[in-house]
Amino acid sequence: MASALPRPFVFLAWSNLAAQSAEQLSLAAVPLVAVLVLGAGPGEIGVLAAVQTLPFLLLSIPLGLLADRRSRRRLMIAAEALRALSLLALLAAVLAQRLSLGWLGVLGFLGAVGTVGFSVAAPALVPALVPREALAQANGRLELARSAAFAAGPALAGALVSWAGAPAAFVLAAVLSGSAVALLWRLREPARPAAAARHPLHDIREGAAFVWRHPLLRPLVLTGVVWNIAWFVLQAAYVPYAVHSLGLDARQIGFTLGAYGAGMVLGALLASRVVAALPFGRAIQLGPAVSVLAALAMVATLVLPSGLLAALSFFLFGAGPIIWTITSTTLRQSLTPGAMLGRVSSVFLAVNTGARPLGAALGGAIGASWGASACLVAALAGFVLQAVLILASRVRSLRRLPAGGL
Repeated sequence: MASALPRPFVFLAWSNLAAQSAEQLSLAAVPLVAVLVLGAGPGEIGVLAAVQTLPFLLLSIPLGLLADRRSRRRLMIAAEALRALSLLALLAAVLAQRLSLGWLGVLGFLGAVGTVGFSVAAPALVPALVPREALAQANGRLELARSAAFAAGPALAGALVSWAGAPAAFVLAAVLSGSAVALLWRLREPARPAAAARHPLHDIREGAAFVWRHPLLRPLVLTGVVWNIAWFVLQAAYVPYAVHSLGLDARQIGFTLGAYGAGMVLGALLASRVVAALPFGRAIQLGPAVSVLAALAMVATLVLPSGLLAALSFFLFGAGPIIWTITSTTLRQSLTPGAMLGRVSSVFLAVNTGARPLGAALGGAIGASWGASACLVAALAGFVLQAVLILASRVRSLRRLPAGGL
């Protein structure tokens, strides 16, 4: 039975829900505004998306180092305040009719910096707020919030932009971001020993080497990289494939994509029961295994063209990998010394994010040469590989959460 989590974590959980909701609202609203207000085309939208991913590649490692050297709570407050300010600046630009694609890019970049800061500090803060035996429960709570925001944010942004105009979406996102700051302000972070004064590159190398040399963390990071490449190969091809091969219209495509968010929510709700019912190593491996089933369901549409089968595929892609995220994060927190949690979290964030443009480019190249159907098959091969990596690793032997590094 789930136990009550400590009050400081409750503040973190609610701030995480507010921050994730603000992020998803803004991520959905920005391209809508770019298209509907500024007349942007696919090229401009692609540039905006690329600009919003740059902070993950450029700043994950430096901000992870900062999270290990300074207060994680203060880093999260500063990061979320930066996002709130970027949203208010977007609102001001819209109201003053001074909005441009350039401003959308600059302010989107600043908002993404806030996301990176929050994302590297939050997992590093959790072990300081909850007992070790409650880590999986706490991570499940955080991922449930992310899943709910992912599922509801884009639909809410579209409704607000359609019914009340762009300002309404940015107002709500800014209010949510400000609420996250207020909740974090009430959180009391336990004191930590002062970090030794060393060269930043030494600490960065230390964090990366810890991940690569650890027999349980290395397969986690390799599995995540391959999964993200395969996922973005699939993403690069799905919409054209759904239109031209499955014969789906925009509403039906939206339904299939929405099944992903529904799967995430269900997976987050079931994660604690899965962890309780299975050996911990098997619970971690469940997500990659379900991803193979999801990819098989998508490839099956080559033989049986069906929007429902595609929706089932996305539902499984949501449900399985969210359990992976919760369990693998819990294992990472358990194995990593407290003084390195920020750097180790940032390594995972940076390499997983860096794999995404590679997957998108690979999907584009395969699609251009052999068509969207070939992308589905290539994605399946990638998902099989990521499952093999984790199933063949030492993770499979874990009966319970290990006490510390090996």
